[in-house]
Amino acid sequence: MNAAVAPEKPESPRTPGSTDASTKEAKASAVSLRSVAVTYTERVRGGDLGALPAVLGLIVLCVFFAALRPVFLSELNFANLLTQGAGSITIAMGLVFVLLLGEIDLSAGYASGVCAAVLAILLTDHGWPWYGAAGAAILTGTVIGLLLGVLVAKIGIPSFVVTLAAFLGFQGVVLILLKEGTNISIQDQTILAIANNNLSPAIGWALLAFCVAAYAAIQIRQNHNRGRRGLTIAPPALLAVRIGGLAVLGALAVHTLNQERSRNVIVDSLKGVPIVVPVIAVLLVAGTFLLQRTSFGLHIYAVGGNAEAARRAGINVAAIRISAFVICSSLAAVGGVIAASRGNSVDPNTGGSNVLLLAVGAAVIGGTSLFGGRGRVVDAVLGGMVVAVIQNGMGLMGYSSGVKYAVTGSVLLLAAGVDALSRRRAVQR
Repeated sequence: MNAAVAPEKPESPRTPGSTDASTKEAKASAVSLRSVAVTYTERVRGGDLGALPAVLGLIVLCVFFAALRPVFLSELNFANLLTQGAGSITIAMGLVFVLLLGEIDLSAGYASGVCAAVLAILLTDHGWPWYGAAGAAILTGTVIGLLLGVLVAKIGIPSFVVTLAAFLGFQGVVLILLKEGTNISIQDQTILAIANNNLSPAIGWALLAFCVAAYAAIQIRQNHNRGRRGLTIAPPALLAVRIGGLAVLGALAVHTLNQERSRNVIVDSLKGVPIVVPVIAVLLVAGTFLLQRTSFGLHIYAVGGNAEAARRAGINVAAIRISAFVICSSLAAVGGVIAASRGNSVDPNTGGSNVLLLAVGAAVIGGTSLFGGRGRVVDAVLGGMVVAVIQNGMGLMGYSSGVKYAVTGSVLLLAAGVDALSRRRAVQR
């Protein structure tokens, strides 16, 4: 028995060239600022917290320390915060790639120390130019990452075991390179400038204007392309909030850093954005583009979400894992260069002590999941600022290193707990 067929409605006449343009325009205009807020709220309720805990924690910590120690908000302390956490943030950016796969790299700290030692030896003992020595240090990190990645992806040794062995081994390598404890001073002015010098105020404002203009162009172009394909687009009000928020926060930061911070202006003027800030910004943009705008980034998330499904989809899982470790160790090398610049020297403690704790803490506190498949490079920056604020604020309050470690470890445990609970809630829904 044939089912009754409802009569078709006559199609409305179309003008030449209209095709599906009206349909696409309807879809593009269907999204409002309110619907974006509702969607985000549903995501949070579903367990996808993202960087929200880190942002809220950063705000609460800043208010808390500023209330107890007003000097926390001084221009000098603000600049110290940015340079203090730069090395750990850089290493944490690399760790994000490994953590997205559900793996771990416990050797990243001492790998940065090995690369810093290579930099110092080539600069001091062999007279290499700064670009050659820095390039050799980063190449050393790349080789380290390749070795670790092959052992994990090809041989099948768990990353925890491989990187724990490397953590122990690289301590010995640093001692060997530095002749059992030699302190090598960095004399090259270019390397020293990375973490110790500042941009001129004019260049700081010009750099901010360029960044805001570039960000605005990217956001508008992405929205336009999505509209052309008939996909939902962000409302203009949301674009204005994003672009305006970046402009306002950036202007406040640049204005603050352009104030005179020196206590003796006659001897030495100290103002401007620290050079290490645009270095971190470039790494952030490059890492974000790699993860979110390339097929390689999509493969990282796919392997981290379900490695077997990714393999069946034709993704070379082993190559992705090796690449993640290569990126991690290469960025650890950059972190080692920054640490050498900040310390004006390299010694056996470079890359050791609490470097790994702070880097892993930065990535996890910022919102990168320890279970893989969820996280962004910006998480490392946000988490790194949380860790730097804790260390800096407690230092201003006179607490000992032991208390700082205890508090930072507690915050890391709290972040991991939130990650586990939010993931469980997402699965239950």
